[in-house]
Amino acid sequence: MQKIRHRWTAFAMLMAMAGIAAASADTTPKPGGVYRLKPGIYVAEGSECSAPANAAIRRYDGKGISTAHTHACKARVSKRRGNQYTVDQSCIDAGTGTAPRQIQHQQVTVENALTFKQNIAGNVTSYRYCPIRELPADLRKAAR
Repeated sequence: MQKIRHRWTAFAMLMAMAGIAAASADTTPKPGGVYRLKPGIYVAEGSECSAPANAAIRRYDGKGISTAHTHACKARVSKRRGNQYTVDQSCIDAGTGTAPRQIQHQQVTVENALTFKQNIAGNVTSYRYCPIRELPADLRKAAR
């Protein structure tokens, strides 16, 4: 048994020296909520998770989809057809703190648990989930 453990430790050390990390368990929340998306940070198609512009960032918390300039969003589904949701979403119109709550009519199409399209007044943008390890430090906290 000691010989097997020694070989496994040697193998793990070689993998680490080669820059290959062992897979770790995903401890982030599972898909769910209003849209059955994985909670966390999403970025617009064409954006990098490591350095997204504020306008490209969306945060899904299971209740709604916020931007860098809104929070505490709550989507009220008025119509659902398959994976397409027509909603009136209410958000506090400020990145943090108090501000008036604004309502926006939109359609959200959930392609799978990690991607969606958001249609606001005819402007359609595709978003994809960003794993926490790929986000800049300031967004990692918001993603948890």
